[in-house]
Amino acid sequence: MTQQSIPFIEIQDPQIAKAIRGEELREAEGLELIPSENYVSRAVLEANGSVFTNKYSEGYPHRRYYGGQTYTDIVEEIAIERACKLFGCKYANVQPLSGAPANVATYFALCKPGDTILGMDLSHGGHLTHGHPVTHLAKIFNFIRYKMKSPETGEIDYDALRETALKEKPKVILAGFSAYSRELDYAKFVAIAKEVGAITVADMAHIAGLIAGKVVKNPFDYGFDVITTTTHKTLRGPRGGMILTRESEEIAKAIDKSIFPGLQGGPHMHIIAAKAVAFGEALKPEFQEYTKQILKNAKAMEKIFQAHNIRMIGGGTDNHLILADVFGSLGVTGKEAQTVLDEVGITLNMNSIADDVRPPMDPSGIRFGTPAITTRGFKESECTKVAELMIEAMKNRENEMVKRRIHEEIRELCAIFPIPEGFVKA
Repeated sequence: MTQQSIPFIEIQDPQIAKAIRGEELREAEGLELIPSENYVSRAVLEANGSVFTNKYSEGYPHRRYYGGQTYTDIVEEIAIERACKLFGCKYANVQPLSGAPANVATYFALCKPGDTILGMDLSHGGHLTHGHPVTHLAKIFNFIRYKMKSPETGEIDYDALRETALKEKPKVILAGFSAYSRELDYAKFVAIAKEVGAITVADMAHIAGLIAGKVVKNPFDYGFDVITTTTHKTLRGPRGGMILTRESEEIAKAIDKSIFPGLQGGPHMHIIAAKAVAFGEALKPEFQEYTKQILKNAKAMEKIFQAHNIRMIGGGTDNHLILADVFGSLGVTGKEAQTVLDEVGITLNMNSIADDVRPPMDPSGIRFGTPAITTRGFKESECTKVAELMIEAMKNRENEMVKRRIHEEIRELCAIFPIPEGFVKA
């Protein structure tokens, strides 16, 4: 991607301009493997920086509290229509500022303080907003957790999940994850929820793009009531959130009230405009091809890690991400791996693994994925090469000569596959 035009920043605030240029260069010359990050198109960037940032739009289309809403209403209605079409649902709230606020608003829409919510344990792939004790949410709702039956296969212990649900009678059963590489059995979640009278919510922040691209299962097809998601990650939009409701008008109204006035004030209309642009891109046939390639590329990397006998939580991947136990396999901690790979131009994140014996800030694992490098045009052969270079770098983390050579190879790959300007045909 060519440099963004920022002439006014360069004159008015050279320090910020320098940081922007530095980030552009970092992204251009390095590989992004953090599975929650991606590159947006120039069209999304333009919407993100549009005059809609000037406008307060408290309320919803045709029900605003301020005047001058002609074009904000148009933009938000387009975003809603496209979101519903992408995910096969009847209602969408596109105002959440990100994934965490989307989850918070959903809990308050569906539950009362003290109600029980059953979600995935953080160490087994869940997210902080699924009720980790360090969060404010854990002071308000009663979160209980389920785990994998076996970290080696990634299968959820659905029998234990059912027993817990029958005992605790949760108001909400939550499916979804932040570091889980297998597909969930949504039908089992729905069956258990029906037994106990619970509402089903799927946090699909990581795989929303894969659902939109029709390469993984859509929870709505199995009877889920609500989906929460971010709009970046695999969906390749701006940083933001969204809440989708399959068909219940009652739930949709409760969610709308929970977002505004319950949790947020004026929505960020420039972000909603960028969401609408990204949803339009995701409705194109090219996006489905993109998501197919994400999965192929992840499988190519999985194959190399298997060949080097590096343990992967879940035994591999069915989606865009891999969680690898590098401490148990290579004797390198997650923090050490993240640091050395950053040195050679590969960005990923350290990550705890199931029942990790190491602390969260220096865990046993690393988490990486293929959305961003697939956006650059990488196919299986390039991803195979990247996986090999990752392993070589971790094994030679003290060898400066090897690291310099790997860094140069990464730069060469980046030059061959620059970040594209756009993703769909004009």
